[in-house]
Amino acid sequence: MSTVAKAISLLEMLGSGAPETALADLAKGAGFDKATTRRLLVSLIAQGLVEQDETTRRYRLGAGLTRLALMREAQFPFLRMAVPVVEALAEETGETVHLSEYSKRGLLSIHVVESAKANRVSVSPGQVLPMHATASGIAFLAFAEERVRADILAGPMPAFTPFTIGDATALAEHIAAARARGHSIGAQGFEEGVMSVAAPILGADGHAIGAIAIAAPRVRTQKSDIERLGGDVIAAARNIGERLFGRHDPARQKRA
Repeated sequence: MSTVAKAISLLEMLGSGAPETALADLAKGAGFDKATTRRLLVSLIAQGLVEQDETTRRYRLGAGLTRLALMREAQFPFLRMAVPVVEALAEETGETVHLSEYSKRGLLSIHVVESAKANRVSVSPGQVLPMHATASGIAFLAFAEERVRADILAGPMPAFTPFTIGDATALAEHIAAARARGHSIGAQGFEEGVMSVAAPILGADGHAIGAIAIAAPRVRTQKSDIERLGGDVIAAARNIGERLFGRHDPARQKRA
């Protein structure tokens, strides 16, 4: 593992656990010795990406990450354009709505508005969404570049529930169905008891750059709900794409 990859792994640990973490716990979790962990942390602190509390001596994410996020958002205002649409869709449907964006590390959940209902689906910001096991992933793959789709179809496809799609043939069929209808349907593939629909957010070239999804408990989701929510999520995804890039040519989208 490269030095950069090691440093990133520490940042991810700091972002996924308690607000502050001790050196020994970081070293153990990352599988590094304490000296290596401390050296990486010192470098990250120098760049403002990590901070150390002077009293507890524990480490936390630094404000430098916010600076980088703001710089990225200034160049490509995905969140600024998408968040109002996500919030409006959550209010309209009363269910959890989450937005994801593709990177080489996978499909990442970047904004979540949870349902106010007691029985609701929870999605963690920053969570990596398995392409083969989630409605977001399948919606994305339906309009992804061919090389990205081929990599996922080649596997592996780990099982998260008894309902997870586990082979390339079945996954290809779900992808084709999602492309034909414009949205995907997730039936307990990632978490039992959860139904979801998702639609791809298309870039200027007609390929998916992310997805928006509605997730609800299976016990209150009927077939008619799936059809209605599918239409809602298609409209929301189109709205986000238009806010970012302007209107798409439907004929070009079909050819993509």
